[in-house]
Amino acid sequence: MSLWAFPLRPWATLEPAGRCVGCISRIGPLRQQIQQRTSTATVRNLHSEPPHTRLRPRFLRKSYFSAHDFSASGELGKQNYLPWSRTVSSSRNTAALFDSGAPTTNTSSSTKAQTETRNASETSPETVEELPHRRRQRLKAQSEANASEQELRPDASAQLSTISSSLPKSSLKGKLLAFLALTKPRLSFLIVLTATTAYGLYPVPSILDLDPSVTPLPTLSTSTLTFCYLTVGTFLSCASANTINMLFEPKYDALMTRTRNRPLVRKLMTTRAAILFAVGTATVGLSALYFGTNPTVAGLSAANIILYGFIYTPLKRISVINTWVGAVVGGIPPLMGWAAAAGQTAITGHDTWKDLLFGPDSAGGWLLAGLLFAWQFPHFNALSHLIRDEYKNAGYKMLAWTNPARNGRVALRYSILMFPLCAGLWWAGVVDKGFLVGGTLINLWLTKEAYRFWKLEGAKGTARGLFWASVWHLPLLMVGTLAAKKGIWDGIWSRAMGYPEDDEDLDDEDLDEQVAVLPPLPTSTIRTS
Repeated sequence: MSLWAFPLRPWATLEPAGRCVGCISRIGPLRQQIQQRTSTATVRNLHSEPPHTRLRPRFLRKSYFSAHDFSASGELGKQNYLPWSRTVSSSRNTAALFDSGAPTTNTSSSTKAQTETRNASETSPETVEELPHRRRQRLKAQSEANASEQELRPDASAQLSTISSSLPKSSLKGKLLAFLALTKPRLSFLIVLTATTAYGLYPVPSILDLDPSVTPLPTLSTSTLTFCYLTVGTFLSCASANTINMLFEPKYDALMTRTRNRPLVRKLMTTRAAILFAVGTATVGLSALYFGTNPTVAGLSAANIILYGFIYTPLKRISVINTWVGAVVGGIPPLMGWAAAAGQTAITGHDTWKDLLFGPDSAGGWLLAGLLFAWQFPHFNALSHLIRDEYKNAGYKMLAWTNPARNGRVALRYSILMFPLCAGLWWAGVVDKGFLVGGTLINLWLTKEAYRFWKLEGAKGTARGLFWASVWHLPLLMVGTLAAKKGIWDGIWSRAMGYPEDDEDLDDEDLDEQVAVLPPLPTSTIRTS
């Protein structure tokens, strides 16, 4: 009965050649047999190890588990061997489990080779400091992080070009999709959204709520029509600017995975056709803005086409200042919407561009333009970080690869700037106090992602987090401003609380102020008694 090892070492394995219970009483011969089991090489390795290593059994050390693979695919797994198993091959020395020495000299050549490999792994500092499963987890996390940073789905232009290329060349749908891809639909939609939001936020004078007989007819009858002209003209102007951008960069777009499927790169149309499309959209768009809104809006749109197509596009290969120029391009559309509403509600109809852009009610338009200017940096800096290597290979000067630390600082700085800009909209009387709560929460989310992006310099998925936060931040902020427009909830709140809506509760001073706003009636309408 093999029980001699249990009282001394309960975790030891039972050996076929073990001693019976009666042999336990003979302590002397037992000690002599144990000493015979320990080889000279084992004793030498024991004395050569550091003191802190000799104090612990071998199977309790990290090096033991680092050197042995207990998985099903490992060598020990094939033998179904564990330190506490009850069956073990007779060729393996049991004493090797309790010391760090090599096996006895009677082991086979394969066992010696395994022992040398195990000793080498034990002496390796990398293996001792980091266990294999920890190392696998670290490498897996790094590979997933790198894959998530590099993986960025193509833009809308590339997706439309892919659909167009799958259709026959004579297909009308394929040609229309190719031309639609030139407009960068998602970017154009965001620009139209900012322009129309500013148009809707413009505070309508109280005179429009009074008797229509004393108000010029065009002021009241063209609001919806002006909105349509603004929407169509802004979209076509954006289409022209984006087409010019693609005309300058087909060979550079081919070097980037995000843009290499654009229509001009895939030869879905000729360069001449793209030029004619850019000229046609610019002509129709600017004409719609000129005749449908006012010349000031058309001038702002023309300036945006020049800035984006002929200044920002070539500047990307010259200096990192291109990001600031692109931010100016993004801040102009809100001014266009504000100027369109200001011209449409003008009493005289002869206001100049100075009156529309720098008049007493122009503060709201400039604050909205500042919001869009500041939003460009967290959005684009995060996007450029995700594909910084491609920007570098294509020759674009971006902070993402020229100065990553500054890239994060700029994104965080302009994210924080949105707080006072949103508060300024309330101070200017554009939105009510409810927007201070909603806008602050939305900006906190963006600022949190920008802080993580700056602190980790885009690592661990922070660049992707900031990018998607910025994508959702802009629509939420624009819709929030429309929902919190000044005075829009006054009537609903009055009805809900049962407050009177007539003018009986108005003081004499309030009535005098309303009367003072009214323009003098024409002399022809005054009846003499």
